[in-house]
Amino acid sequence: MLELFTESTPLFIGVVFAFCLVIGSFLNVVIHRLPIMMEREWREQCEELSKTPPEHELPDGRFDLIVPRSRCPSCGQLITAWQNIPVISYLLLGGKCAKCKKSIAARYPLVEMMTAVLAALCAWRFGAGWEAVMAIVMTLTLVPIAMIDADTQLIPDSIVLPLMWVGLAMSLFHPMAGADTLFIAPQDAIIGAMAGYLSLWSVYWLFKLVTGKEGMGYGDFKLLAALGAWLGWQHLHIIILMSALVGAVVGLAMMAFRNHGRSVPIPFGPYLAAAGWITMLWGRDIWNLYLDKFL
Repeated sequence: MLELFTESTPLFIGVVFAFCLVIGSFLNVVIHRLPIMMEREWREQCEELSKTPPEHELPDGRFDLIVPRSRCPSCGQLITAWQNIPVISYLLLGGKCAKCKKSIAARYPLVEMMTAVLAALCAWRFGAGWEAVMAIVMTLTLVPIAMIDADTQLIPDSIVLPLMWVGLAMSLFHPMAGADTLFIAPQDAIIGAMAGYLSLWSVYWLFKLVTGKEGMGYGDFKLLAALGAWLGWQHLHIIILMSALVGAVVGLAMMAFRNHGRSVPIPFGPYLAAAGWITMLWGRDIWNLYLDKFL
């Protein structure tokens, strides 16, 4: 099979696209349910210390990434297998529930399509092989991190910490490393994780000492540490610059056009994730272009 994919890049890209379209459907479940699971766990831990009534009710009984089955958010109707085909079912149903006919958010098929497209780009960039597999794994991890942070301003440890450990473990394959591969030396991965965490940690405390406010969350430190473990400390400056630039532009646009108050926090995780993904595919090209143009 690997030999067939190696000989036919379009076939490999097509298989990756179809497979990750299905994975994107599962990522929608992760994005929706994981924050609720986290809140349930926190509430259970605090139950003995606080008798304050909860602001909103959480689902009773077993609630995880497998159980219960997906339902319409409006009427509670179970979603059947044919209604859960990524993108296609949404289009066939006209973006509405089959029972109550209320609109279903377009973000669900968009997340599925985005996941498949990003994974297909990884397959195109690296070709059939372990590099493409690892790039796709990183992509499938960054998508829920970015979406959950955008929704809740939380980056779950249950996702970001395994991402960091996988990056460190992947560095053990340094003998395969080269100028055009994802594999980096263990010392680069370890320094990358340390430097990634400490760089944003330092910015956090400097900002807090100057303003008395918290400028970002600890999840951002861990995410940059994970990206440093995957890509090495040499690419951290590219990730930080790209994410800060895009974050600043989007933040100013939100304040200008959406009346987004200055005191309202803006999640930084999506910009870090996007910058890390771009750096994974084209980081060396971006750096070489910078050196050619400005140095």
